[in-house]
Amino acid sequence: MPQITVDYSERLADAFDRRAFAVEAHARAVEIADAKPPACKTRFRRTEDTVVGPDTEGHAIVHVTIGLLAGRTEETKARLAEAVLEVLRAHVKPVEGLALHASAEVRDLDPSYRKYDA
Repeated sequence: MPQITVDYSERLADAFDRRAFAVEAHARAVEIADAKPPACKTRFRRTEDTVVGPDTEGHAIVHVTIGLLAGRTEETKARLAEAVLEVLRAHVKPVEGLALHASAEVRDLDPSYRKYDA
């Protein structure tokens, strides 16, 4: 915990500094949600196709999902979501001809969540 998943449009691959984003997002999770640094894990999933409304071209999407162990307030979750969007803006360069649609959500992990580190 936290488990961070970032879905992003393939057309942003060269414009998105994913490693820098992850490092800074982890720091924000530690600061805002009292996460432990070694527990922060981020994975990135590149998506090939993006459709926004009726448009099949001209748009790029980045959506960040953050799963935390239960117990954080709604205010803490909202602060973390806003902070992650700030970090995202700093690490995604504009791409000519693309409108960026960025979003973030913070949710509680299911009570069944377990982990194994070897």
